[in-house]
Amino acid sequence: MSPADFQDQPPSSPDQSGGINFVKEAFHLQYNVIGLAAAGVFALLSGSLLPAILAGGLELMYLAIVPQNWRFQRLVRSWKFSEEQQKHQLQLAQMLRSLPSEMQSRYWKLAEVCNSIHNNFNQLSTTSQIFLQQMDGRLSGLLNGYARLLLAAAQQQQYLRSTDQNEIKHEVAMLQKTLSSDPPRVQDINKKRIEILNKRLEKYDKLCENRKVVDAQCSAVEDVLHLIRDQSVTMRDPQQISDQLDNLVKDVEETEQTVQQVEAIFSDLTPDMEGIMSMDNVSTSSSATPNRTRIPN
Repeated sequence: MSPADFQDQPPSSPDQSGGINFVKEAFHLQYNVIGLAAAGVFALLSGSLLPAILAGGLELMYLAIVPQNWRFQRLVRSWKFSEEQQKHQLQLAQMLRSLPSEMQSRYWKLAEVCNSIHNNFNQLSTTSQIFLQQMDGRLSGLLNGYARLLLAAAQQQQYLRSTDQNEIKHEVAMLQKTLSSDPPRVQDINKKRIEILNKRLEKYDKLCENRKVVDAQCSAVEDVLHLIRDQSVTMRDPQQISDQLDNLVKDVEETEQTVQQVEAIFSDLTPDMEGIMSMDNVSTSSSATPNRTRIPN
């Protein structure tokens, strides 16, 4: 849902309403609820059903007319848009609080740069204000994407600090060294452990590479926005800035997709761990059951 939904236009078709139940919204409208409650109280005090019947008839007429009115639909959309904005701001605030202090500082410095860009272009002519609104939307989207990239970088940094690659390699070497002398069931489990540890090493390298990509993209966002701020001092055509922002938004989206792909491959460890647990259960149950020697007939 975007601000364009609030333009003065006829009602949209049901598939374009964003899943909003306008009848429900009209019923829960504060003044409607107050009117129904007043009618119910009046009917109770008077001891007659006539006020309740009249209120029910008026309510049916109200619900048949008001939800179909495009002005009411536009008003409801504005409410929903405001709710989504508040929810988004809350999520963004929670995201920023979870960042390390140095990354929070990077975000707020870039937010100040975006505010400077807005203030510089806000002094342009009225005909350029349309581009300014579009540019504000792109700047807001870039800041949100930048915050998500900072969060991904912080999580990756925490993982890399808590994981010792050399220790994993040493453990693989020790398992391989004693593998041939282990009992058969222990060999099966240790082979699976070696496979998982090698996957961890592979994913560690992948995460290191992805961390560099995220850091580079964050720096690129900062560099481009600083350049746009410098250009906004003398540039009088916001369309040129808009084109630069479009390219930057595309780059940020591609980097976020890369982050999601790296996060997805870590879920592959779950089936492997389940495999080890099942093998361990089989080994335990087998050891608990005494071996029986079958005597051939």
